[in-house]
Amino acid sequence: MREGIRFLVVILLFTGLCAAQARPFPSGDVQQIYQRLLSQIDKIQAFDHHAHPGYADDPDVDAMAAPPNASEALRTRDDNPELAAAAKALFGYPYNDLSPEHAKWLLNKKAELKKQLSGTAYFNSILDKINIESSVANRAMMPDYLDAKRFPWVFFADSFMWPFNNERETGRNPDEGVFIPLQEKMLHRWMQQVNVTKLPASFADYLSFISRVLEDNSRRGGIAMKFEVAYFRPMSFSDPTSSQAEDIYRRFITGGIPTEKEYRTFQDYIFRYLVQEGGRLHLPVHIHTAIGIGDYFNLSQSNIMSLESVLRDPRYASTTFVMIHGGYPLEREAIWLAAMKNVYLDSSFGELAQYPSEFKHTLKMWLETFPDKITFGTDCFPYNQVLGAEESYWLGAYSSRIALAAALAEMVSEGEITESRALELAHAYLHDTAVKLYNGRVH
Repeated sequence: MREGIRFLVVILLFTGLCAAQARPFPSGDVQQIYQRLLSQIDKIQAFDHHAHPGYADDPDVDAMAAPPNASEALRTRDDNPELAAAAKALFGYPYNDLSPEHAKWLLNKKAELKKQLSGTAYFNSILDKINIESSVANRAMMPDYLDAKRFPWVFFADSFMWPFNNERETGRNPDEGVFIPLQEKMLHRWMQQVNVTKLPASFADYLSFISRVLEDNSRRGGIAMKFEVAYFRPMSFSDPTSSQAEDIYRRFITGGIPTEKEYRTFQDYIFRYLVQEGGRLHLPVHIHTAIGIGDYFNLSQSNIMSLESVLRDPRYASTTFVMIHGGYPLEREAIWLAAMKNVYLDSSFGELAQYPSEFKHTLKMWLETFPDKITFGTDCFPYNQVLGAEESYWLGAYSSRIALAAALAEMVSEGEITESRALELAHAYLHDTAVKLYNGRVH
């Protein structure tokens, strides 16, 4: 009798171990699991952690502008038939393409809706249609037509690193000829905002000016600061002293052109100062960490791993970092930066540049590594009058949800997690993790 009981216990233990053992391939039930999960995932109200909402004729949608005739990846081109599907889902578009003669219908439909849905109602209705609760507005300035309760503001901080004569910077390549003047414009707008007519003569006062802008932006509803620094210079930052930065500021604030080395040294100090201020003011720091627009974007110099010396610096332990776009196409390396308690990854753009069949691999790898450190984003942008933020909102949300369901279905089928755990991870990725970053300032 006792032997029989012992044998039964061994069998039960072995069965339990086998049930908990992950398998290398999904079973034949993966499609059914996918459908069950997707039906639940579609019901989750999402928090979009990175977007550029606005109308195509609004110059404040971004602090930058795309250089003319820049190359585009296949899925982000105007002729992507999925964009017609987006127009169908959002506006009842009756055609299967966006040819000029058909696109007129879409333009007229949007114009009609904008009249019917005045004020903030139009873009609120777009979020409702794609089941997004709130969408972070990563913009130069906020317009009246976006509801501040549903579109929390993330402002740009790069311009503080370009206070000198930028003739050498602008002339490096045609892209910088577009980008750098826009940084100069942004710096002057910050000056006007806090009633500064001329940049201070002393370095200490310049730092005080920067802090005043950050504090004012926080009072105006800003929830984080954003850097697009990878567009302008390498992402590796040295650690100069304040006296080094002060010497460069004193020599060039009234004229002259700093050498590239001098400018980089000054910028390295200002970047680190802004990061430290982010911790003091409880303003998370968002950093663009992926390939970018333009034909001169230097991917090797914008490698997300170059930020490791900053992210792992104990002086910035109180600063929350969000790696916007998750380092794509280096997302496999990037996820290990999330081992730091104050570092998070946002998946926006990856779901637009890749089709869901490929994007699911990114999500699965992230979910299997640090599932509590990844957040959803659409990276919506108003590309032109026809292909607006509306269509890219839909495509980003749709792609993310189906790729998420596919990744989780494989994890369930392979014995890594249960379906209930899969839905917990879905809620965290689509909503909960990002919201917790802001300590009650967003919903």
